Amino acid sequence: MRFIVVLPCDTLRAMTKRLLCITTYTGLGGGETSLLTLLDHLDPAQWQPHLLAPRDGQLPDAFRKRGWAVHLTPFRGATTYFIPGIWGRFPIVNRIAAVIREQQITAIHSDYHSLPYAVRAGAITQTPLVWTCWGWWFHPKFWQREFFQRPEGAFAASWAIRDGFLGDPPFMPPDRLPVLPPGVDTVRFQPGIDGSSVRADANVSPDAPLVALIARFQDVKGHDTFQAMARIVAEAIPEAQFIVAGENVHGASADDAYKRSILDAHAADPVLREKLIYLGFRPDAERVIAAADVIVCSSHFESYGMVNVEAMASAKPVVSTRKGGPSETVVDGETGFLVDPKDPAALADRVIRLLRDPALRAQMGAAGRARVERLFSAQSMAQEFTQALDNIT
Repeated sequence: MRFIVVLPCDTLRAMTKRLLCITTYTGLGGGETSLLTLLDHLDPAQWQPHLLAPRDGQLPDAFRKRGWAVHLTPFRGATTYFIPGIWGRFPIVNRIAAVIREQQITAIHSDYHSLPYAVRAGAITQTPLVWTCWGWWFHPKFWQREFFQRPEGAFAASWAIRDGFLGDPPFMPPDRLPVLPPGVDTVRFQPGIDGSSVRADANVSPDAPLVALIARFQDVKGHDTFQAMARIVAEAIPEAQFIVAGENVHGASADDAYKRSILDAHAADPVLREKLIYLGFRPDAERVIAAADVIVCSSHFESYGMVNVEAMASAKPVVSTRKGGPSETVVDGETGFLVDPKDPAALADRVIRLLRDPALRAQMGAAGRARVERLFSAQSMAQEFTQALDNIT
């Protein structure tokens, strides 16, 4: 005889573990989008996400839309020169600890700038913590090296990030910071998505060759390189058009100044005024990618380069600068092309080659989709992350 035990809803809720994500960022950049993708693919019967952030914004709104709890409390992110013993005494630590106790948090996930507070709050409440390193330039100072070995779990978003963070020689064993490449939602980003609405918004005809950049306004993203590339491509292929999607999502004054300089240069150039459209922030990145024939990443460097992977998942060829994460995700000559940073002529050469060869675009697009399904899916990322949480809780 078999018995089936039916648990009441309150009991099921009580069995769900609660993950508190602590971050200083409230916009929707690549790291925040990756976090949402990861959380979307966790088993909701096992994990219930919470967010703790210093203010409201796009990321808290995205949590609320998913029915997840948001806790807002003002604090400033730690600088790269933080002293763990001092930062661990800031008032925000006790506020985080209070949320952990009140919400019965099972585990904590932190970014770099929240980590000194999160580690101390976790120690006070005996709550395990895992953090994700997104910056290869976060070289730990000698007084911080012991601190970075305290968290129960850690990941680097790319091999370039891990190598840069650990240094040469590494200050701790590399296996203490395994690489977990951010995964792509292969259903949201897939071949066949309709991008016609994006072309209509940009007043681009359905048959015009279209090149796209998706990047927030930050000088490292190389909008000036993209604009210089666009002028070269437009001279070779007069019917080509260009779109840029993205905003200053984190509200930094330096990024606002950079944005003004880029848009002023755009307005002063008659070719760019005619050929290149700035779309602003677009929540439908999958449609922007679908609308384009070629996706370009003109960044001086990328810690990972999420858009490149999203483009490959959408079966679109990529032309990217190579420094950092793109050299790990894009296979030069197979899923796209890689060039050196700040070289608009090299970008233009590869874009022109792809725009003139539809068969090559299709071939690279198919190879990119297969590579993402094999190595960079959100499902596999969530499984590895869940295993790490299970190991520490």
